[in-house]
Amino acid sequence: MAETGASPLPPTPPAHTPLARAEHFVWLTARVLEQRRFEYHFLGGGADAVETALSAYRNEDDGYGHALEPDLRGPVSQPLHTGHALRVLDSIGRCGGQRVERVCRYLTSVSTQDGALPAIHPSQRGYPAAPFVPIVDNPPSELLATGPVVGLLHRNEVWHAWLFRATDFCWQAVESLEKSHPYEIEAAVAFLDSAPDRPRAEGAADRLGRLVREHRLAALDPERLEAFPVSPGYAPGEHHFPYDYAKTPGSLARAWFTDEEMTRSLEYLVSQQQEDGGWPISWRQWAPSAALEARPIVTIETLRTLRAYGLPVG
Repeated sequence: MAETGASPLPPTPPAHTPLARAEHFVWLTARVLEQRRFEYHFLGGGADAVETALSAYRNEDDGYGHALEPDLRGPVSQPLHTGHALRVLDSIGRCGGQRVERVCRYLTSVSTQDGALPAIHPSQRGYPAAPFVPIVDNPPSELLATGPVVGLLHRNEVWHAWLFRATDFCWQAVESLEKSHPYEIEAAVAFLDSAPDRPRAEGAADRLGRLVREHRLAALDPERLEAFPVSPGYAPGEHHFPYDYAKTPGSLARAWFTDEEMTRSLEYLVSQQQEDGGWPISWRQWAPSAALEARPIVTIETLRTLRAYGLPVG
């Protein structure tokens, strides 16, 4: 006879889809913002909830801070945080109107003499930051920070005085690249995918694709990673794959890779889901909190990429 009050044995859990496993991981580990983003993209949640969660990171100067980009801690606004905020707004169809006008005023205030963005504004000094993020008094303009922001604003048909010189900077930076590294190439693609001069963008993308292949900046065979060098300064094993450059089939970078190469890389991406349901980060880990907060972001973006290519996730 069963003991009175004893709990029944739990049912055998059903087989979980990648999406269901990722959902468990998000509820277990993610910040409120990533929980709301997951709800929006995969569970029918609303955009208002995402925007409300994002507003907690906004400062009085209309930039964003408070470790929105997990590798930069502290409250101060930074271009990389603000670029992250614009990507979130773009993903929910809210990258426009007065909110973005105010963001552009912040971008103007932190721009360098040539009208573009530094990766890190010196106001970060005194707050924790990843050791691979240099903080200097007079930082140069960086395509890494400027390209994705300019691309997003053009894609959303935002017109602001800040964009004119920043766009010119991006064209000059992209068209003069001879040696580069994966994150800079990704920033260039983010600009080119939405740059208003489409023939010029297509020509620049074609040249970058040849550079990526010549310098082996994309790991084309996941079973032979030793054949593809990791860029100097990157973490061991910090390879970049075709899906890192062509995040959607409509990206100009998609033409850089054969169907076989793309399929192979996406299959590899699916296989990288961890036992806890999340996807790993590949860059150098320097603080537990930063790694914990980054993994749900990576997991959401991975699922969006897989869905964009039509792979079943749930």
